[in-house]
Amino acid sequence: MLKLTYTETGFRLERLKISLELWVAQRVSMTLCAGQTLYFEPSKASFLMPAKDSGLFRLEQLLGAEHKPFISFSTVDNDYVEISLKGSWIAESMDAHEGIFIATFANQVEFCLHKLWQSTQAPASFLA
Repeated sequence: MLKLTYTETGFRLERLKISLELWVAQRVSMTLCAGQTLYFEPSKASFLMPAKDSGLFRLEQLLGAEHKPFISFSTVDNDYVEISLKGSWIAESMDAHEGIFIATFANQVEFCLHKLWQSTQAPASFLA
């Protein structure tokens, strides 16, 4: 399962080794126990990737006919490609800008998407 967490400062993509159904059940239970609201809807998430990243070619090779309706690529310009995923949006309210997007694909596809995203993240720097 892929989990994209959107915050005020950006987003983080994680690959979780838990079924979508179990994760949702745990999330609903946690929200109920905390007395919070939960908004859940089918949705789409998109993010940019460098167009020249060799991992994009590998991802396109992995995508079979069963994934084509759920993952798409759009050329933004010479430098970037937008990857769009279909899944579910979970937030505190219908108009929330911060929340979690979840989607599930074949293991190889999830692994490749996660590796692609990781490759674009700046390495952490530590101050001495």
